[in-house]
Amino acid sequence: MPELVLWDIDHTLMATRGLGGELWGQAFEQVTGMALREQASVTGSTERVILRETARLHDIPYSDGLFVRFADALGALHVRRAAEMRERGHALPGAAALLAALVDQGVRQSVVTGNVRQAAEVKLAVFGLDAYLRLDEGAYGEDGERRPELLRTALERANVAPQDTVFLGDTPADVAGGHEAGVRVVAVATGKTSASDLRAAGAHSVLDGLTDTVRALDAIGA
Repeated sequence: MPELVLWDIDHTLMATRGLGGELWGQAFEQVTGMALREQASVTGSTERVILRETARLHDIPYSDGLFVRFADALGALHVRRAAEMRERGHALPGAAALLAALVDQGVRQSVVTGNVRQAAEVKLAVFGLDAYLRLDEGAYGEDGERRPELLRTALERANVAPQDTVFLGDTPADVAGGHEAGVRVVAVATGKTSASDLRAAGAHSVLDGLTDTVRALDAIGA
């Protein structure tokens, strides 16, 4: 088993069934005063990049200050609507059991996500996954723009070498980011990308889901 397992959140551990997009649009309108007409691509990206590109689509000047205000607004909205998220969304089948099994084997776990930290923490708590994770050793949307940068930040915070780490995600961007950061990638075909496309992207292993705990553990420990 690796010393450290890092998890993407959306579509790897959970699904918010559209609520995440609603909260994003609401936070955007709060901080810009403009209704969201179009959102930049979100797959495999970080909130900082998504906000910058979405602001550009609306002819709104982007700044670090705008991102800070947006992150605060988005986090607060997640807190305010946590009960609704619990009702509408769900942890992916098998996620909690796999997290628990890794803890039982002494594996440290955290997250690497484009979500801002407060939103990530709410999502994980709502679905009962936070207890398995060392969130202070993770990396979030505030920590950088690209997945490799976030992975390196998490490795530094956890004080673990890349070769002793496995990253689980559901997009080609997760796979590419893992390769660039030097960690082994187990891709999970629970998002918009098929298993065959994740293999073609270069994932070391690909799972159709997390329900088969034994198979998932084998892939992580390979």
